Amino acid sequence: MTEKQIALLSEKEQPNEHTLPTNASSLTARSPLSKAIDKFHEYMILQSFTENTIKSFLGDLRILTRHLGADKPVGEIATKDLNDFLLYLLYYRGKPCSPKSYARRVTTLKVFFGWLTEAGVLPHDPAAAVVHRPTSTPLPTILHEDQVKKLLDTTRRLMQGDKPDARPHLLVRLLLSTGIKKGECMSIQLGHIDLSDPKAPTFYIHYDNPKMRHKERKLKLPADLVPILQEYLDQYKPQTHLFPCTARNLEYVLRDAGRLAEIPVTVGFETMRWTAAVRDYKSGMPPETLRQKLGLSRITWNETVKKLKKLAEPAL
Repeated sequence: MTEKQIALLSEKEQPNEHTLPTNASSLTARSPLSKAIDKFHEYMILQSFTENTIKSFLGDLRILTRHLGADKPVGEIATKDLNDFLLYLLYYRGKPCSPKSYARRVTTLKVFFGWLTEAGVLPHDPAAAVVHRPTSTPLPTILHEDQVKKLLDTTRRLMQGDKPDARPHLLVRLLLSTGIKKGECMSIQLGHIDLSDPKAPTFYIHYDNPKMRHKERKLKLPADLVPILQEYLDQYKPQTHLFPCTARNLEYVLRDAGRLAEIPVTVGFETMRWTAAVRDYKSGMPPETLRQKLGLSRITWNETVKKLKKLAEPAL
């Protein structure tokens, strides 16, 4: 896939992440840690962090507060303080700290202090170089190029068989072209698709939740997807949404296509999203373009790009 297959909103149209409310405007480097955590709590709610994530992050930060002191100015917290805190968790707190809990607490520090730095409260991120003892979390599953070809050949045959079905081929091509999430795929409405120029079809990722508007984006589709889309529309005749079925139904479509193609891993939305991202990364797509295409925040992208680099490495 090349960059010609994707076009995001122009700078004037594209939401600028730095204009989004960070809830940190009242903070300075002299603000106490407790106040910064309160504002971070508001920020996590604003950015629609999951309840479990919010609960975990706040729990980790409460431990940090007890260790450093609630009144500790955030600007006086150095990398050494954070490394000492992590050593305290491992050896001196008197409670077990599993590798998984340790890794999450490192993530909490990186997200919290990364937010303070990006918001301009801190001139430098003290958590950027904290000691990390990573757990053996497996990399995401992706399809290699020969498997992608087998999958496409299979879905193409389904579209051309005795009982033609264009849906599997449309779905696979759409996910490979865009890397969109399952929820984003399910929310595509016919009105979000613009075929006015068959040579440059586009569609719009829309979120009903105002808190998620920063993830909205406009993407280009490959021109050769238009006849496949039209065949699908003629067969299924959707009225409002592109895929008027349940998400589980589409999961079965992907799974069954993968089985027919004799692919040894389960083909699903996550696999297709990571496969699309790795293909774009390997094709040389600029990192910022790819980040925006995937609808990721800069904080999330920092972790994502590390995985992309490993996944893109040649197999030994």
